[in-house]
Amino acid sequence: MSQATDPLYGKIVTLLGGSGFVGKHVAQELLARGARLRVASRNPKKSFALKPLGNLGQVQFAGVDVTRPESLAAVLAGSDAVVNLVGAFTGNLDAVQGEGAGRVAAAAKAAGATAFVHISAIGADASSSVAYARTKAEGEKAVLAAFPTATILRPSVMFGPDDNFVMMFGNLVSRLPVLPVFAPQAQLQPVFVDDVALAIAETLGAPEVHGGKTFELAGPEVVSMIDLNKRIAEAACRKRSFAELSDGIAGLVAALPGTPISGDQLKLLKAGNVASGAFPAFADLKITPRPLELFLDRWMTPFRNHGRFGTKEAA
Repeated sequence: MSQATDPLYGKIVTLLGGSGFVGKHVAQELLARGARLRVASRNPKKSFALKPLGNLGQVQFAGVDVTRPESLAAVLAGSDAVVNLVGAFTGNLDAVQGEGAGRVAAAAKAAGATAFVHISAIGADASSSVAYARTKAEGEKAVLAAFPTATILRPSVMFGPDDNFVMMFGNLVSRLPVLPVFAPQAQLQPVFVDDVALAIAETLGAPEVHGGKTFELAGPEVVSMIDLNKRIAEAACRKRSFAELSDGIAGLVAALPGTPISGDQLKLLKAGNVASGAFPAFADLKITPRPLELFLDRWMTPFRNHGRFGTKEAA
């Protein structure tokens, strides 16, 4: 499909929470389709790197606070379509991704938007003891109540060349001779962020087909935490030892201040992050998700001994 025939061509699309990791990839996909993009976040300056990706007048930046209705109304005015990427792990999660998500959807509806895509997460569970998972589920319900033809996307943990997941482990592998592994047998189904961006664009452009549906977006492979760490070390050409932490020790560490994982995050990790199979998926959007192995060797090059100037043997 050429850009001019894409259903998003020339449409005003507002991307809420567009300055983060996922937002930058979604913005690139939407701009490539010819959408007129309004990137809205609490700190618009973080999105300025997107300026060169759009044509003259194609991209606009705006400040927004999703907890303030007047702020939402101003930034959503004139929008043909809206993508809600706003989420958090700490703070008032109900105001941001629970009741707050419903507030965003209602504002989009009032602004006259005809398409709305809301990003939730695999593992959203209204009965969960973890506030993140519970408010994600409550947010989905609130969104559909306010905007019944909205599309809900539940991605698994996302990876990319600028993520804080695979690249974080790569950095740790390059610096530590022994790596602690929390929940080593936890099952993950990591998904490439650009595949999620593609799914967002596809569903946003066809609300008459995908509206009111919930999709699970997971990668093509299930991998345990310990296996993921070992693959990253191998790609970085680092011979490392791994300390598989028991649940008890992991819980004690997570309870300490300043640790890399909180108690709630540990609970989510132990529960795993794998598609249930109960919802439509990439295949229903005619998208083939790409595996981490396709990129890992290249992405880990900076973490090798001497980086790209070294050799695998030297590393």
